[in-house]
Amino acid sequence: MWTAHASSSWLAGFTVCLSLIVSIGAQNLYVLRQAVSGQHVRACVAWCVASDALLIGVGVAGMAQLLGRSPALAYYLTVGGAIFLLAYGLFAWWRALVAPDASLGAPQDAAPRGLLGVLGTLAVITLFNPHVYLDTVVLVGSIGARQDGGLKWVFVAGAASASLVWFAALALAGRRLQGLFADPRAWRVLDALTGCMMLVLAWWVWQGVAG
Repeated sequence: MWTAHASSSWLAGFTVCLSLIVSIGAQNLYVLRQAVSGQHVRACVAWCVASDALLIGVGVAGMAQLLGRSPALAYYLTVGGAIFLLAYGLFAWWRALVAPDASLGAPQDAAPRGLLGVLGTLAVITLFNPHVYLDTVVLVGSIGARQDGGLKWVFVAGAASASLVWFAALALAGRRLQGLFADPRAWRVLDALTGCMMLVLAWWVWQGVAG
């Protein structure tokens, strides 16, 4: 009987997490860019999966309730996220519109970035994005918190499995697209799309603060 409940909790975590992360967002576009350039891809996937598991875990353990009781913490996280998304979006548009081809990140032209630099940027994109706390911590965490006893952590394992499947698929897709992105114009299109997405998210987040 416990096995049946565990399977149900695992599947619930897998389904809920997968439904939320399969979208074009800041983190996904960054991982795709790294996968296309072939720089520190496994480390990026490992970070994304570990951070999803950790954030969902703390949500299940009670972080969702803490954020709900601390408006000031939620406010500063949101403002910081809006500023970062704005800066990242403007930089992406700079690359798309005025950067020389050698600065775009094509594999044959780009200077390799250090592991700490790549993961540092990815960490900021992950942790300063208010969607992470609204979706991963609050929504997924609150659903997981409803599971009985040890099934909460089976739910977290299911969610982490969904994250692993998604980011591994994204890395594979990026590798398959390396031929396409040998053309600097493809990088400009990707950066233009990234810039649009980041600026829309920044506006949406700021509207939440201003409202």
